[in-house]
Amino acid sequence: MKYQDYYETLGVPRDASAEDIKKAYRKLARKYHPDVSKEKDAEEKFKAVQVAYDTLKDPEKRAAYDQLGRHRAGEEFRPPPGWETHFGRGGAQGFEEFVDLSDLFEHFGRGGPFGGATRGGRGTRFRPEDLRMPGQDYEANAVLPLEDAARGVELSLDLAVPEYTADGGVRRVQKTIRVRVPPGVTDGQRLRVPGKGGPGLNGGPPGDLYLNIALAPHSRFRVDGHDLYIELPIAPWEAALGAEVEVPTLAGRVRVSVRPGSKAGQKLRIAGKGLPRPKGGAGDLYAVLQIVTPTVLSERERELYAELAKASRFNPRAHLD
Repeated sequence: MKYQDYYETLGVPRDASAEDIKKAYRKLARKYHPDVSKEKDAEEKFKAVQVAYDTLKDPEKRAAYDQLGRHRAGEEFRPPPGWETHFGRGGAQGFEEFVDLSDLFEHFGRGGPFGGATRGGRGTRFRPEDLRMPGQDYEANAVLPLEDAARGVELSLDLAVPEYTADGGVRRVQKTIRVRVPPGVTDGQRLRVPGKGGPGLNGGPPGDLYLNIALAPHSRFRVDGHDLYIELPIAPWEAALGAEVEVPTLAGRVRVSVRPGSKAGQKLRIAGKGLPRPKGGAGDLYAVLQIVTPTVLSERERELYAELAKASRFNPRAHLD
C-alpha cells in the first residue's frame, strides 16, 4: 500500500484544528483551482487538496486515517487490521483505492465530492466547473472608542479586496462593507461576521469577515476584559473619617461609600458597571482610591493640620522602627 500524507498535502501539523484545516484548504483550493490557476498540474494538485480535505474535515475519517501512523508520502506499508472497515467497499482493495493516490479518486468518485469516477469509464468524470467553492475570507482592523464598544456601533469599512478577472488574473478593488459590532466587544477580540467575505465560486457560499477589535485609550477608564478601572481621588479626611462620593461610569455618575480608615490603592467594586457581556450581564467597575493632599492651604487649614499633628499618635513609619 502507498501512503499519502494528507496533512503534508494541506501544509498543516497533525494536531491542527478543524478551523486551521479549513483555512489551509481554502487557501490551496483558490491557488490551484483550474478556472483561475496558472500553476503547472493545477488540476491534479487541486484534486489532491480536495481529497485530503474531504478526509481530514470528517472526524470519523480523520480518526481512522490517524490510526495509520506516520509514514513518508509514497511509502509502501500495511494498514493495521480492521482499518479498512472504517471506509468499507472491498476490504483490502478498498483500502488500497483510498491510500494509493492513483486510485484514490475512483474510491471517492462512487458518490463522493467529485460526483463520479475519474477513470475506468465508470460514472461521470469530475469537472472543475461543477465544484462549488466558498468565497475568500476578509480581515480588517477596527479601533473603537470605549463608549462605542459598550453600546455597540455600526461601522463602514473600506477594504481593498482581491477579485478574479475574466482572464484568470487577480486584481484589487475597493469595497465598502457595513458591519454591526455588538455591545461589549473587548480589546483584542477577533469578531467573525458570517457572509461578509468574498463571493463564492460556482454558486458556493460567501466567505466571512474577521474583524480585529482594538479599544482606543480612554481619559478616565482602563479596560481589563469586561471590567473597568478608574482612579478615584479622595481627601485625607475622607479617607480617615469615611465619606459618600460620586464615581463616573459609562452610564452616568453613581454614589459610593468610602469606609473610615480607607487606604490608598484600595478598590471599591461597583457591580455591573463595566462592559456588557455577550450572554448577558456586565463586568464590574473598580474605583481605585488615591489619597490627594491639598497643595495650597488657607491659614485656618494650616492651623487645623498643626493641631492634628500635635493631637495625633499616628506614626505612619512605625513599621520601619
